[in-house]
Amino acid sequence: MSSHQPISLQTLRQKLPLIAPSMLKCDFGNLQRDVQLLEQAGAELLHLDVMDGHFVPNLSYGPMVIERLRECTALPFDAHLMISDPAKYLDEYIRVGCDAITFHIEAVPDPVELLRRIRSAGCGAGLALNPGTPAAAVEAAVGECDLLLVMSVEPGFGGQKFQPQVLPKVHQLREMFGPEVLLSIDGGIGPKTIAEAAQAGVEVFVAGSSVFDEPCYETAMRTMRELALSARSSG
Repeated sequence: MSSHQPISLQTLRQKLPLIAPSMLKCDFGNLQRDVQLLEQAGAELLHLDVMDGHFVPNLSYGPMVIERLRECTALPFDAHLMISDPAKYLDEYIRVGCDAITFHIEAVPDPVELLRRIRSAGCGAGLALNPGTPAAAVEAAVGECDLLLVMSVEPGFGGQKFQPQVLPKVHQLREMFGPEVLLSIDGGIGPKTIAEAAQAGVEVFVAGSSVFDEPCYETAMRTMRELALSARSSG
């Protein structure tokens, strides 16, 4: 059993807006080095993209890799489970030290029981929505989750183009869930798209290519965070 103590989402809330590097884009041959570089660059949260080749048409990594990753860093992990049966594997992700666990409403149309299991384990409970899924699909989860992840691309592949048509859904989710839920977005986030997402009310920005394809992680994350801060203050 991991001795890691999950970080509270209230602690993360004090650091908003957050850039969450998507570990789908890291160098898996130099995983420890990449994590150290992200820490040095000021990362506050790592986004772990878990794909099963069934719910999405791609495979990534699972608990064994995350367990080794946990040995490298104390940074909080948000495990984004793009898998068909998250309930079956939930205990493994809790065991290896994930701080928040996010699963898809498309995989679990009745999410309340699973959200409660995650919370009862001391982890943040997250719910993700694909681009075509309306906000109304998660209405039953009001008061039951800590994080909402709006997909601004189809899940399963990195490097896709941002879909701005999902942003009205961010407004709808904020009205539906209130101020306590963290609003996150994933897909195509970079310097050219982060401002409009921030203006819509997004607080956590999952960023893959726009961090890992840049020569300096610190500059990439700082630039995007400043753009998000500016957009929030002007909005």
